[in-house]
Amino acid sequence: FAANIVLAGVQLFAAISSGSLSLFTTMADSIFDPLSTLTLILASRAIARVDARRFPAGKARLETVGNIVFCFLMAAVSIIIIAFACQELSLKETDKDFYLPSVISVCCAFGTKLTLFLYCWAIKDKYSQVNILWQDHRNDLFVNGFGILTSVGGAKLAWWIDPMGAIILSVVITGIWLRTAFNEFVSSIDTQQLITYVCLTHSDIIEGIDTVRCYHSGPRLIAEVDIVMDRTRSLEETHDVAEALQFKLESLPDIERAYVHIDYETTHKPEHA
Repeated sequence: FAANIVLAGVQLFAAISSGSLSLFTTMADSIFDPLSTLTLILASRAIARVDARRFPAGKARLETVGNIVFCFLMAAVSIIIIAFACQELSLKETDKDFYLPSVISVCCAFGTKLTLFLYCWAIKDKYSQVNILWQDHRNDLFVNGFGILTSVGGAKLAWWIDPMGAIILSVVITGIWLRTAFNEFVSSIDTQQLITYVCLTHSDIIEGIDTVRCYHSGPRLIAEVDIVMDRTRSLEETHDVAEALQFKLESLPDIERAYVHIDYETTHKPEHA
């Protein structure tokens, strides 16, 4: 968080001193970094402090909501920068000089982001909140590197390289973050297939699978399965098999909670039609 605050100031200096739209794009991205980090910190603390009487399902959804809001904010800022870049292209503003301190500042930011990227990559599988930060640092490496090239190119080669680079960067940033937001709404087919496999291989008593459902509850998934057993088996026997399956499913890395329902046939209508 402290590093992102410093980098936001460095990028702000680089963008204002150079007047480069490419560096304004990297600056906008950097300013939102400490805001996103603060959001994740607050969401993490809120999730950890839960009154079970008021929030029986927990507050894990806050993390998902924060991610989605941040993604759309980044997309909105990128669209604004595209508008300014188009205006500069139409006016043919060619009076931009090469300013070495601003390029050095962005290069320092690139090195810092690389360090943060490697650090978050090492712990992203241990802490779910860090995964969105790791994606952000990965995107920032491309944004800062490309921004440096187009800013220098606009000052040294051709004036239109800088606004065109800003447009390309903004389109890429918008696409990346909208894709990240979309993934928050989609459950994994691979996870459903894994759950089905675990159910089928759990016990010989299980004769088949009626339904397998997965849906989000924060960063992890809720799983519902309907398994089929012989109607003549005892309640104790079917209960023990179903309970053991529930524990096995909840031990999977992406599953927050699992519900196992027992059926004796598959011809009935779905319970939640």
